[in-house]
Amino acid sequence: MTKEKSPASEQKAEKPSWLIIKPAEVEKIVLDMHNQGIAPAKIGVILRDKHGIPKTKLVGRKIKAIIEGNKLTFPTEINQVQTRIKNLERHSAQHKHDYTAKRAHMKKQWIVNKLTKIGD
Repeated sequence: MTKEKSPASEQKAEKPSWLIIKPAEVEKIVLDMHNQGIAPAKIGVILRDKHGIPKTKLVGRKIKAIIEGNKLTFPTEINQVQTRIKNLERHSAQHKHDYTAKRAHMKKQWIVNKLTKIGD
């Protein structure tokens, strides 16, 4: 049994006719946001919501390719989760009865374990 494709998945990804922004402008916006310390996933959401760009790939290159092409680095997902764990550990040391924070700490550790298994 094969799964039939929906009409949306059959459409070829093309730049919408109403999108008039140039690839150089998108690249400038992405680099400005990256320099502010915003993660690539968050940059994509901001581009979609504030600038009306559905996908940067349609305009030029992917967000990560733009960042890597300019020889900049961005934190990986596992590094972001580990910094959050450190902040939660510091918080839990001061607030021993904050069980919500302890639960969040455990959930972040589960995420790290899952990401390390995927990475292996």
